[in-house]
Amino acid sequence: MRLIAKVAIVSLLFLGAEMGTLMAAPVRVRFVEGSLHGFLSLRSIDGKLVAEGDLLQVVHDGVAEKRMKFQFKDGSVLEESVAFTQETVYTMQSYHLLQRGPIFAEDIEISMERATGKYSVNTKSHKDGKETVLQGTLELPPDVYNGLILSVVKDLPKGASETVHFVAFTPEPRLIQLAMAPAGEQPVLVGNLAKTAIHYELKPQLGIWLKLFATVLGRVPPDEHVWILMDDVPAFVRFEGPLYPTGPIWRIQLSSPRWPNDPVSSPVK
Repeated sequence: MRLIAKVAIVSLLFLGAEMGTLMAAPVRVRFVEGSLHGFLSLRSIDGKLVAEGDLLQVVHDGVAEKRMKFQFKDGSVLEESVAFTQETVYTMQSYHLLQRGPIFAEDIEISMERATGKYSVNTKSHKDGKETVLQGTLELPPDVYNGLILSVVKDLPKGASETVHFVAFTPEPRLIQLAMAPAGEQPVLVGNLAKTAIHYELKPQLGIWLKLFATVLGRVPPDEHVWILMDDVPAFVRFEGPLYPTGPIWRIQLSSPRWPNDPVSSPVK
């Protein structure tokens, strides 16, 4: 009976994924993204600096390549890159995630291709050195947005909600819906200039069976939060959530270059 129950649950999980695929749709492009170089800071939820980072993006022959990289004090590295097109709608073409170093429980390298559906997950435990390799193919709906969530949220019309998909690697890949909805406004300061940011909540839509399954595994993905300035041209302000499977809640914020002799500002709270 236990085996039958497990088979039933797994069947429902995949049925839910297929139904979710029909419900969501690609997000339309309102502001085409170009080349950029941004500076980021990674902080704990209480404002302590964890790592410094860069956000790089270039566009070649209609394909944009975005790379976000954080360097930790102990030499650890977290790097996420995505290639995408933005003709009418955002479309992820390839995705890559690398986490390596002592700050993590294990080293992980993940890659995924839209054209072939192929994925690869390589893990190495820091505890016992055990290495695991998972490879296979997935049928990806057109609105899978690994590595593109911040771009997609930033491009939503003010007040709009949307539901998209992302692939959660736990380490096995699972296709999950992500509901994005505004949750209020937040006053912020840019220098001494007062602005208003829109707070978006990003909620994984697991469904009752997948949520039960994830609870048993201890891997229920938490909600994420994004703040966007909705001026004539929208701008990213802050992100809060895990950056890798089973990771802690971290905060990504913009960081401004300063001269070495400039006074150091107090830590962001």
